[in-house]
Amino acid sequence: MSMVKVAVAGACGRMGQESLRALGGAPEFEVVAAVDKSNPGESARSVAGSPAPDIAIHNKLGESLDATKPDVLLDLTHASCAADNTVSALKRRIAVVIGTSGLSNEDLSAIREACMTHETPALLVPNFAIGAILMMRFAEQAAKWFPSAEIIELHHDGKADSPSGTATRTAEMIAAARESVPRRAVGAVEKFPGARGAQVKGIQTHSVRLPGLVAHQEVLFGGPGELLTIRHDSMNRGSFMEGVKYACREVRGLNGFVVGLDKLMFR
Repeated sequence: MSMVKVAVAGACGRMGQESLRALGGAPEFEVVAAVDKSNPGESARSVAGSPAPDIAIHNKLGESLDATKPDVLLDLTHASCAADNTVSALKRRIAVVIGTSGLSNEDLSAIREACMTHETPALLVPNFAIGAILMMRFAEQAAKWFPSAEIIELHHDGKADSPSGTATRTAEMIAAARESVPRRAVGAVEKFPGARGAQVKGIQTHSVRLPGLVAHQEVLFGGPGELLTIRHDSMNRGSFMEGVKYACREVRGLNGFVVGLDKLMFR
């Protein structure tokens, strides 16, 4: 197997640093670029620690991609720039793994069009944890039998967007799989707006943001006389790294724009 050359954008963030260490310590990868607006000129290893590569952090993505010519861009930045970063890489025929959540429909359309135009794949991953992917798949299977479902997602207080990309994707999968839509209670009243959470594809979805949390989600299914709970917990960001490596290794074999690591796991 040939070595995969990876550029990491958002290298100084928490996920970026964890990814630098995970990819830097894996023999099948070579991290050739670390890009971030913070700490330009510093060594990625001094910021993230060993075994992150001892390469300088750059603050200009395009120049860095042109200089290092990676096979894959791993984008772990922010919704405000992730789409532009992705399109910039696709124009250079560089496959992209997007771990940034909160992208708009316009962003997704721009990425999809760029994939088609430049015949280069991109993979949007709402959650890199293998257990979280299985949780979503199990929820999709349960939805056929339990159409009444609600999602509770819990994240650290630094997470900007809500609901999470994982919760949104789970709601989409449940909505597509269930064969009926439960009726809402007649005369139901929210004494305070938002008390019942948000509706995502018709699924009540609740977001919790507290210090001490990392990334957690449970899906509750109710039926006559029974309750089914499917839950996944990420205790630290190391839980995402097997998925990060898997996505970076496999993305070049995809066609077009693909959403969800499950598309790789269950193809």
